[in-house]
Amino acid sequence: MEFRVAEYSDYQNVAELHAESWQKAYQGIMRQSYLDEGVLEDKSLIWQTRLLNPPFSQHVVIAEEKGELLGFICLFGNHNADYGTIIDNLHVKSAAQGRGIAKQLIAQAGQWAEKYYPDNGVFLEVLAENNSAIKFYESIGGHKALKQRGESPCGKYVDEFVYTWASPAKLLERCSELV
Repeated sequence: MEFRVAEYSDYQNVAELHAESWQKAYQGIMRQSYLDEGVLEDKSLIWQTRLLNPPFSQHVVIAEEKGELLGFICLFGNHNADYGTIIDNLHVKSAAQGRGIAKQLIAQAGQWAEKYYPDNGVFLEVLAENNSAIKFYESIGGHKALKQRGESPCGKYVDEFVYTWASPAKLLERCSELV
């Protein structure tokens, strides 16, 4: 398996994986019409925009094997004054789950955050009903810091948790214990 920084030419594959992941994980949480009809278009636009001219604080790493996208992670350094660097996306193909890819992507992200934003915390937001993701983030030392309610892209209001790590070094420490 190889890890590399995403390029503009990756946007469609990243968007498709992102949409597929949402279609699977958010059944019954988001509006089905959005998952069936709108999510791929939304994700395609997001990733085309993000990868065309990325801001300096954005970092996207993809995991691939024999040219096939297996997963990706996207983070934005120093995104929030209280919590620091946000892990905005982490998705792994269903068929590739259970191989440690998510932990390796988190480690890649943590190394970047440690290099460029070592004095900031790291955080992410996860839907409160996404139990498998919550279990994973807790297994790598995530601390549930906040519960909030927000409007999802489909227009439905959903509860989410904010999980935090005190620093990129703390996140890396937990990942290295598990990889």
